[in-house]
Amino acid sequence: MKLSELKSLLAEHSDRFFRIRLPDGGAVPVSFHVTEVGQMHKTFIDCGGKLRETTTCQLQVWVGDDYEHRIETGKMAGILDKARSILPDDSVPVEIEYEDRVISQYTISSHELSDDSVVLILDNKHTECLAPELCGLPSIGRLPAIGGKSNGCGPSGCC
Repeated sequence: MKLSELKSLLAEHSDRFFRIRLPDGGAVPVSFHVTEVGQMHKTFIDCGGKLRETTTCQLQVWVGDDYEHRIETGKMAGILDKARSILPDDSVPVEIEYEDRVISQYTISSHELSDDSVVLILDNKHTECLAPELCGLPSIGRLPAIGGKSNGCGPSGCC
């Protein structure tokens, strides 16, 4: 889900609670806090030697001991509004960082509406080979190269 989509969803349903469902079907406890809104920029060399970069808006959620805490969509919209100066634009994808035994990062695959809530449905992030043509793998093609030619690495060109 892109930041623009999340902002529109929150604005359309500003009087509801904001909830998060994990990939296994469980839920982040309703008393969670959004402790960070960040721009995460990653510049890297893939296994084929191509320079790539990604930018996301990352929301860190945390569950404290104040079990009566509840966040509403209007408040969540306000939190995103406060962070607009650090986010490049509304076209970036939004990811959720949450700790449940380990810190994990999730993508937002969809959402559901109930009578009183907007629920973000999370999906697991996955790794992938970004130089499948060098490794003899089928191409998934999620991240474009941002310049330069592949230098290759290893005998097959794949690290």
